[in-house]
Amino acid sequence: MTSWRTKLLPPLLAIVFAVLLSAIALIISGADPLQAYGTMIGQMFKGSTAVDTVNLATVYYLSGLAVAIGFQMNLFNIGVEGQYRFAAVVAAITGGALKLPPVIHTLVILIVAVVAGAAYAAIPAILKVTRGVSEVIATIMLNAIVGGIIAFLINADQFGVQTGNNIGTRVIEPSGRIPGIPLGSGTLFGFVFIAAIIGGAYWFMLNRTRFGFELKASGESTTAAAAGGVNAKKMTLIAMLLSGGVAGLVAMPELLGRDFSYGITSTQMYGFTGIAVALLGRNHPGGIALGALLWAFLDTSAVSLEQINVSKEIATIMQGIIVLSVVVAYEIVRRADLAAEQRRVGRALAGRKGASVAEGGAV
Repeated sequence: MTSWRTKLLPPLLAIVFAVLLSAIALIISGADPLQAYGTMIGQMFKGSTAVDTVNLATVYYLSGLAVAIGFQMNLFNIGVEGQYRFAAVVAAITGGALKLPPVIHTLVILIVAVVAGAAYAAIPAILKVTRGVSEVIATIMLNAIVGGIIAFLINADQFGVQTGNNIGTRVIEPSGRIPGIPLGSGTLFGFVFIAAIIGGAYWFMLNRTRFGFELKASGESTTAAAAGGVNAKKMTLIAMLLSGGVAGLVAMPELLGRDFSYGITSTQMYGFTGIAVALLGRNHPGGIALGALLWAFLDTSAVSLEQINVSKEIATIMQGIIVLSVVVAYEIVRRADLAAEQRRVGRALAGRKGASVAEGGAV
């Protein structure tokens, strides 16, 4: 049963739980919770923090969407980390080697990234549908392997270019970049709008297409879906490929909007953050966007805690508390709704039984 309580109460409970538990963590660390919260919120209005938060949230959003696609099929694609890193290095090498007209150059890089991400996700997908290998185990192993692949490709003997103490791919020409939008002291990634389009496409696919219905049906029950004529193995393969394709775009905001080259020291762990963001957003594109913004806010404002002698690592504890709070809040509301539904059915059955007894007595 879907009600206002199901939709609104879990997020509200999660916020209350998160604020209270984070306050306890701050008190234990010797800090004033109100001062810490005020300092973090105040940091948002300093320098380029707000723009940096949105830029980082864009990356987290794409990662969250990639994970959510797998969740819809009951697949735990923990391999988004390896998929986006593999796609990033392949796209960066391709983009740096090509000289094409603007827009076309960018499109080629994006297509290569999507194909590379899907190709890396195809390995665990094929193992899953043909041999029954758990996608969790396969993707964890591939996450470990991708580090060696990147080290091999970004090498002076292969495609690496030494720049100072760092080595990375050849710099992508301006024709392949996505222009940003100057806002105050920062520059907003132009990829923000592409990410929004991808989120809209994800929503449309799930709610307005037959494929989306079959995807969710297969995730709910492969047996029931098979009885309805849905090929569960085919859906698993497609879901993993779609998840990997979106994962291939995770590094593109930074690659095409800021760095223009991919190196050994490029940022990692976006894939694992996407798992938390997808859980926060309950696999809904709007919820994932809010979860990405919240996670990015905690990341970018954490440094301000050092101004009041509080370790910035406390923000990591807050992130963990938030995820835990969301899970607990939704479970509490789910059980309350289930109990309410059982009581309603019980009253209805009792009413029918009473009516039957009355009719029997009258006869």
